[in-house]
Amino acid sequence: MARQDVPLTGVERFFDPDEVIVSKTDLKGRITYANRVFQRVAGYSEAELMGAPHSIVRHPAMPRCVFKLLWDTLEAKQEIFAYVVNRARNGDHYWVFAHVTPSFDASGRIIGYHSSRRVPDRSAVDKVVPLYRQLLDIENSHADRKQGMAAGFAAVVGLLTEKGIGYDEFVFSL
Repeated sequence: MARQDVPLTGVERFFDPDEVIVSKTDLKGRITYANRVFQRVAGYSEAELMGAPHSIVRHPAMPRCVFKLLWDTLEAKQEIFAYVVNRARNGDHYWVFAHVTPSFDASGRIIGYHSSRRVPDRSAVDKVVPLYRQLLDIENSHADRKQGMAAGFAAVVGLLTEKGIGYDEFVFSL
């Protein structure tokens, strides 16, 4: 059965606070490395993950506009921190506090991406869940997916502008 055909279970998976989920991808977001913690928590073998798009663990409750912000930041050669809910192979979910960085060659060109994910602070997750629901509602209120993502992204930018802070400052304030 394809991953998209597996129903969401509503069951949350956890990993230990001293563990780190690590993955690396190429420029297209295809997985080139997945540590054993990632394999175990996501429920995939190394063979299933190698070459797969990192979106293999994308949970439908994760707003696409957050990923737009992530990719825009990485393409600007900057690191980003984000709270992300992922989907395990069997339909379970797990929350992470992700730190994603571009990887560079000797000439300073981006050659891939590195992500380290830790156990998130639960009080921050509790604050992110309603925000992500709101962003998803905005995205889903548009028939055109691109317009929906643009509207969600505009809402994020508007929130940051209203608070007078940057995205990193917002994430660390949760």
